[in-house]
This record gives sequence, C-alpha cells and structure tokens, in this order.
Amino acid sequence: MIVEKIKDKLKDYEGGQFQSELIVATTNNFNIRSDKKYDLIINLEITNNIRRINKFHETVNLNLINSGYYVSCCETLSERKVRNRKKIPLGFKNLFLIIDFIYKRVVPKLPVLKVIYFAVSDGRNRVMSEYEMLGRLISCGFEIKESFEYDNLLYIISRRKKGPDYNLQASYGPLFKMKRIGKSGKVIYIYKLRTMYPYSEYLQESLYETNQLNQDGDKISNDPRITGWGRFFRKFWIDELPQLYNLIKGDISLVGVRALSQAKYNLYDDDLKHKRIQFKPGLIPPFYVDLPQNFKDFQSSERKYLDKKNKKPFKTDLEYFFKACINILFKGARSS
Repeated sequence: MIVEKIKDKLKDYEGGQFQSELIVATTNNFNIRSDKKYDLIINLEITNNIRRINKFHETVNLNLINSGYYVSCCETLSERKVRNRKKIPLGFKNLFLIIDFIYKRVVPKLPVLKVIYFAVSDGRNRVMSEYEMLGRLISCGFEIKESFEYDNLLYIISRRKKGPDYNLQASYGPLFKMKRIGKSGKVIYIYKLRTMYPYSEYLQESLYETNQLNQDGDKISNDPRITGWGRFFRKFWIDELPQLYNLIKGDISLVGVRALSQAKYNLYDDDLKHKRIQFKPGLIPPFYVDLPQNFKDFQSSERKYLDKKNKKPFKTDLEYFFKACINILFKGARSS
C-alpha cells in the first residue's frame, strides 16, 4: 500500500516515469551498492534503525544518477510519542517517555556512553526529530522536495543535488561548534550549547528562503529547529557561555558585530559585508544598544557601529559595552 502511495506522489516529479528503480527495506548499505546507477531508490526501512545513517545516505547518493530521487522514511519525535502513549499503561506514560528520550536520544550523543549504547543496541530504534532527518539528507547531497505522513511515519522525497559533504563535524552533541565568518573573511568555529535539533544548520539556507526574519531582523521568525529547552537556554543566554572560550582564544572580541554563518552573511549589503570582516566579531553585538526593529535597521545599526569603531576603536567598544549592559540589565533587551 505504501509503495502505491509513494508512486502516486512521485507522479509530480518526472511524471512518475523512472527508467531504473530500486525498492528495498534495509539498514545495510551493501544492499544499495550496485554497478549501475538508479534514477529512483526507495527504502521502506525506517532511518531510526540504520546504524550509520550518513554512510547509508552517502551510498544512496553515489548510486543515483544526477538529479535522481531518493525516498526514505523515519519515525519522528511526535510520531514516537503517539506510538508509545498507546502501549504504555496509564500512570507510567510520562516517566517512560523521559526514560526513552534519555536512553535513545541523549546517551547516543555522549562521547563515552555512546560506544556502549551502539554496542548493545546496534543503533536501532533511535529517537530522531524531523529536522535531524532533513538535515542529514541535505548534508549528504540531497534537496528536499516533499514530505508526507503515512501510518505514523514520515516519508521524505528528496532529489540528488550534489555529492555528499562528508562532514564529520556536523552539530550533534550538547556542545558543538558552528562554522562562522571571522576577521578578514577567515572561517572560525564558535562554540555553543545545543538549542536546536542536530543537523539544523543544513536547513538554514532553505529557512531563509521560506521563513521571514523576525521583527528585529536578527534571527529566523518562529524557527522550528529550536527545542523546548533551547528556548529556555536562549532566553537566559546559557547557550552562549562556551563562547567565553572563543573570547579567551582570541577568535572574537568582547564587543563587536555578531559572528555570522555564510547563509546569513549572504543576506547583507555588499558594503556592510566588507566593513564586517575588517574587525573580529564580538560577544556583545551593537544590537543591544540600538535595538533595531527590522533587518534594514539591523544593518544600519551595525554600519553605524563599525564606522565609529574604525575611527575610535577603544572608545567605541567601551561606549557600546556600557550601553548594552544597561539595556540588558535594566530595560530587558532581548534578541527574540
């Protein structure tokens, strides 16, 4: 039944006409490898049961023609809750969900415990969010075309866009580093505590295209990648604490424009791009001084700060530091 549903969905792509297709239900990438290239691969096994997810997706990528299609499925966090609530006796549901989340979600991310976890479970039945699943596919060279739910599983239709990233440093654990643009345009890595689902950085570009920036122009509006505890961390800047290491290391200064990802940097005006990379990014941005209301004002705020800093660097940073502290402590300034 599900194969017919998938084939019906695929009619919107290439007219549903695929010359060479492979339909499997497997966790082993050896069952995907072939001397021939396919223009459609469908795997009916849930991704949660695959031991090395990225390696599997990479194998699929390499066995597809350019612009070939890949259909995969997973059980998301919300779908898992629905399944577990049906089978757990009343009174134990919340306790079971907490234990299940810790064992199948947190433990596989911890450096020492994950070795034991994978030895015992072989990585089967892991907890995965929808955004981790999508991010992993994008990191492995796929473009997401469509997703739909069927029988409490999420099915994703993706298209081969390029070769895999082979990124061994994608954000996954509770403490991670983000690739950002530093002084002179050099790549630096900013450390943070996790507030988003794993592999969320790969969804950033598409979210900039489909979601608006929030009112103050700083972040994506109603960003779906942020977890519940992540919102709490962000509210009280707990997630920013590891950046003190970047400050000590010399990657950033105490005051300065925010370190940006390439996707966010690409949204800026050309003149401001040039101004930004003349200085180190900072821990306390001019945002907390001017409190801009939209992205145009946000750029104007940074442009004004950088122009002043170019003339009087020490005085400017001292002025912005005290003004930002006053706004944060006494006026409740926050980046929403």
